[in-house]
Amino acid sequence: MQLFTTWHTWQQAEPGLRERLPASTVARLREAVDFATARHGDQRRPTGAPYTDHLLEALEVLVRGAGVTSPDILCAAVLHDVVEDTSCTPDEISAAFGPRVAELVTWVTIPEPGPGQDRASVKEEYLRGLHNAPRDAILVKLADRASNAQTLQNLPLPRQRAYYAQTMEHIVPLAAGEPWFAEWYASWAAAFSGLAEPRPGGPAAEPSREIPSQASKPSG
Repeated sequence: MQLFTTWHTWQQAEPGLRERLPASTVARLREAVDFATARHGDQRRPTGAPYTDHLLEALEVLVRGAGVTSPDILCAAVLHDVVEDTSCTPDEISAAFGPRVAELVTWVTIPEPGPGQDRASVKEEYLRGLHNAPRDAILVKLADRASNAQTLQNLPLPRQRAYYAQTMEHIVPLAAGEPWFAEWYASWAAAFSGLAEPRPGGPAAEPSREIPSQASKPSG
């Protein structure tokens, strides 16, 4: 399984981006990284790493792995959590990066629960609805999940099992139409096959359930 964990800062990402993308795209991505960094502030991943690590990993997956060059898709990958995990709105993204980027970010944003709804059921409905998303949004989601899934072993075992089951059920089918991602997720599934639900008669596996957000929303 190929890992994408070498771009932790803009300084680390920039040389690889310049090798593969036009200068105008790199400049736009720098703006997106600065925007996301300001919005996410001091948010951390569950491992304690800066949250921007996740955003740059998703970007690295698309650029180094899948060979994506579309500025809108790449900017959306960097910005994909700013609406879900900060006070930023789609309108702010649209004003700064255009309506297409805002649309892609909206597609991969889990809605807030409405009256009488719980977050787990809302997320389940959101995941089921991703098969209706445009291809560009699916690419962003596949990169987002790949970033988190590639280091699944860093999470507590019950959460690993739940995340594996959720990914196999909802995300792997989305990769079927994208050859590079289909191959990557196949290698990922094999690498983490020990987390699969055991055969009948074996020990019970942790059921698929809501996976907490990678970042905590600011209080207030």
